[in-house]
Amino acid sequence: MKRLFSILVIATIMVCGAVNVNATNNVNALPATVVNFVQDEDQAVATDMEDDNVGFHQELKRRFIEGGAGFMGIVLLCLILGLAIAIERIIYLNLSTTNTKRLAQDVEDALNTGGIEAAKEVCRNTKGPVASIYYQGLDRADESTEAAEKAVVAYGGVQMGQLEKNVSWVSLFIALAPMLGFMGTVIGMIQAFDKIEAAGDMQPSLVAGGIKVALLTTVFGLIVAIILQIFYNYIIAKIDRIVNDMEDASITLIDMLVDYKNKRRV
Repeated sequence: MKRLFSILVIATIMVCGAVNVNATNNVNALPATVVNFVQDEDQAVATDMEDDNVGFHQELKRRFIEGGAGFMGIVLLCLILGLAIAIERIIYLNLSTTNTKRLAQDVEDALNTGGIEAAKEVCRNTKGPVASIYYQGLDRADESTEAAEKAVVAYGGVQMGQLEKNVSWVSLFIALAPMLGFMGTVIGMIQAFDKIEAAGDMQPSLVAGGIKVALLTTVFGLIVAIILQIFYNYIIAKIDRIVNDMEDASITLIDMLVDYKNKRRV
């Protein structure tokens, strides 16, 4: 019994020693394996990143050519014209933006100190539709408050038309680009079915080209519409802000003219 117990103890010690040795060997070998694995992964990721960075423009160009010069060229033209109009409108609207509160304060100070002509001079030296509205209202101030109010309203409509000039073209290109893409899709599908009819057999290789052209034209048309829609919404928001400033300025101007005439009567 003691002999059996001794054998079990010795066997246990030997097994534990072997396990410890194997564990030590595995631990020692692990860093080299991990390092090699990490290096391989880093090299693979770096290679993929280089391929993505180098090949993005080439891939985009290749896909554009595969979509067909006809419809893809028209879609690209919609993007160029839409962006040109949108950028021109953004520049115009930013130049038309005025600090309305400061302008109103300057006009009121000039009106109280120098009269109508001094206030008109302030408006001449200030750019933007709000200053133009102020000038038109002050130009009719000698007639009556009602005449000044009508002049402000009428000229406000003119200025609003100037702000919205050519914006409808951007909305046209937004609608036109995906339509052209869908038309390319239909034409690509028709070409695919023509090839099937001519071959008399349904093979993936026959329809793959037409379907690919159909999908590419649709994708590029939607991309153009999304880009132009972002610019369009920014332009509309900018116009709404300027129009609100014009309406507030009109009310402020009429109040200033009423106070100015009441002070002169006193």
